[in-house]
Amino acid sequence: METDQLFLATDAALRSVIDRITPEDFDKPVPAAWSQTPNPTIRDILSAHAYDEAWVPRVLSGASAADGDELRDRDLLGDDPIAAYDTLNDAATVAVRAGVDPEAIFRFQYGDYPAKEGFAHLAMYRGFQAWLIAKHLSIPFHLSPEIIAGMNEHVVPNAEEWRGFGVFPPAIDPPADADDETRLLCTVGFWIA
Repeated sequence: METDQLFLATDAALRSVIDRITPEDFDKPVPAAWSQTPNPTIRDILSAHAYDEAWVPRVLSGASAADGDELRDRDLLGDDPIAAYDTLNDAATVAVRAGVDPEAIFRFQYGDYPAKEGFAHLAMYRGFQAWLIAKHLSIPFHLSPEIIAGMNEHVVPNAEEWRGFGVFPPAIDPPADADDETRLLCTVGFWIA
């Protein structure tokens, strides 16, 4: 699976979870490790994902936050957070489906990466957040076999390096009867029984 396709699959998975968040969930606290915001809530996480979606077309075009970031202090969610997120998600999907030069460089706040690797970073964030948010809010959800295979191909080989950067917590020994999803989540330290 190419990493742009992995991005599209994980972005759709995250959207499927976000679309099942209710207004009653917005003020629910989330683990502090999910955000740099003090005492983060589901709305804070949704806001971070809206910001990330809004940046996708800019990242694809080679822009960087260092060039200016008028999105950082804007309320991208407004009065209808789910609909606002979906609109930003639609724009990101259209931008990726339009095609990206394989020689493009994605300029993230933490460094510059070739498009293939950049898409893996974007997919990693979305895929694992989809699972974690769903688990946290008891929303029925599983990573698709396609996403699991893509993560095993493009993320797992770099798991130890990224763990050293603080992206992943320590790996977890999977249960003896673990399925593919559980083994993947244990490898990156996100599995929760």
